[in-house]
Parts: sequence; structure tokens; C-alpha cells
Amino acid sequence: MNSFWDWFWLMIWWFVFFMYLIILFQIVADLFRDKATGGFAKALWIIGLIIFPFLVALIYIIARGKGMAERQTAQLVESKKATDEYIRQTAGSSPADAIAQAKSLLDAGAINQAEFDQLKAKALA
Repeated sequence: MNSFWDWFWLMIWWFVFFMYLIILFQIVADLFRDKATGGFAKALWIIGLIIFPFLVALIYIIARGKGMAERQTAQLVESKKATDEYIRQTAGSSPADAIAQAKSLLDAGAINQAEFDQLKAKALA
């Protein structure tokens, strides 16, 4: 019969295993995200992760951890920029719509000619 401590240590080891898998996937994703590292170096890292998984993962995080964070941040910024651009495109706001809205504000007297010209230039930029 299994005691409480057997189950406890089983849970600890499962946790450690899943954490290792998460770290491993982060390392592999970072390797393929890195444009500065050549294919041969990437292959060596992958082979190292297969042969000495824990040691090479630890070395990778120590040696390339800062760059890993920078590459992930750059990818997140790029993804957000692409998402924002997609939203702008699908929202249907074209420069003509923006100019028409500014013209209606000008006609209503809510803005003056200088503000209209500024909004028009911004819409055309």
C-alpha cells in the first residue's frame, strides 16, 4: 500500500517533469526564433538537449537567458503590432472616412480650419 509520502513525492516529481517540459519547449522555441544563431549551432544545442537534457537546459538558460527574454519580448511586440494593424484594417476606417468625419466636425463648427487640416494630414499619413 502506498503511503502519503509516496504520493507526495510522486506529485513533486510530476511537477518537476512538467516544469522541465515547459522549459524545454521554451528553449526550442527560442532557438528557432533566434535569427543570429546559425543552423549548425542550433543543431548542436538540440543534440545537447537530447543527450544531456538537464545540464544543457541549465547551461542554455544561464548563457542565453537575457537574450531569450529579449527575443520573446520582441516577438510579443511584433505580434501586438500585427494584431493592431489587422484590427485597424478590418474596422473599415479608411482615410476617406476619417476626412469625412473631420469635414462634418468642421461643418458643425466643432473644429476650426487649422484643426481640420491637421486631422486631414494625419489621416493621409
